Amino acid sequence: MTDNALDSFSGTQVGFFHNAASWRARGAAELAPSLISESAAAAARAEISAWPGYRESPLTPLPGLAKAIGIGELHYKDEGGRFGLGSFKALGGAYAVLRHLIKHLEASHGLSGLDGAALSSGRHAELTKALTVASATDGNHGRSVAWGARLFGCRCVIYIHAGVSAGREAALRAQGAEVVRTAGNYDESVHRCAEDAAANGWTVVSDTSWEGYFDIPRDVMTGYSVLVSEMIEQLGRRAPTHVFVQGGVGGIAATVADLLARAWGQNRPRFVVVEPDLAACLFASAQVGGPKAVDIEEETLMAGLSCGEVSLLAWDLLSVAADDFMDGGRGVGIAGHGSSRQAAFRRRAHRGRRVGGCGFGRITCRQSNV
Repeated sequence: MTDNALDSFSGTQVGFFHNAASWRARGAAELAPSLISESAAAAARAEISAWPGYRESPLTPLPGLAKAIGIGELHYKDEGGRFGLGSFKALGGAYAVLRHLIKHLEASHGLSGLDGAALSSGRHAELTKALTVASATDGNHGRSVAWGARLFGCRCVIYIHAGVSAGREAALRAQGAEVVRTAGNYDESVHRCAEDAAANGWTVVSDTSWEGYFDIPRDVMTGYSVLVSEMIEQLGRRAPTHVFVQGGVGGIAATVADLLARAWGQNRPRFVVVEPDLAACLFASAQVGGPKAVDIEEETLMAGLSCGEVSLLAWDLLSVAADDFMDGGRGVGIAGHGSSRQAAFRRRAHRGRRVGGCGFGRITCRQSNV
């Protein structure tokens, strides 16, 4: 696909915005800032690859779809099997829980040399069980936080909003979490979680960031970096021309953009953020040149993408690293809503591929529109 092909989206039912502030558009020689250091990414991979059940997720070629849409190659990073939790978010929340517990034990109890194996063994359970982590979720991030809390030995309280399914609530409880269901949407559950955590002395483990709250979301994103490191190796360090990543609050998109820029520099792929039109907070922020919240008037089919407020940490990077922003447009693919996205799920299911709610937009928006 050429850049001119991307230009052709302008004026269609797909929302498309060229980022004139991006490194590429400005011809920037220095690709800064960077969110995740090389040493932090390496440490995350060493730790997470030692967890029980770890295996690289596949980078699956889709030659039939590539031919159908007229491009040379198409690859899909399939996170559906990650630690049995069904999403790339398995990497982030659990890693941030571990990092929090280690920092606490080092600072408050003078311990050193701690890692996941030391905590999961139960040797420090008397100390960790006194700690509580909390998070708001549409499902996947909360499952990761709950799984990490159970694996590393602390209490976990998860907040879900009114639109989260009973099945997702049951999955959270199955990981040992205490679940609090709130009225309103995802963003409102985030605020309620933060208020209750402050009142009770808990630690919020969120995948979104706000003013004054950056360290733990950075740890979440550092956990995500494992999938990017895997992908770069799976490609044989051969840079693709374009990378499409779903938006949400921006955490996974910013992580991917950051590591691709460091891996390939000026030869990095053109980076496109894809969102549902019902929750296109990154698209709206790009249009105005700064963080902008959008009202969630209708929940997306992909509950994990129904986010109205950007992560400030992610936005700082995406505001210069993302070349383009797309929203799916009404009725266009999974990134939009309606029958076409449901039909796309059926097509993928028929072909034997299990694709989670947060993982589908990067294929379907292209299938429908490229």
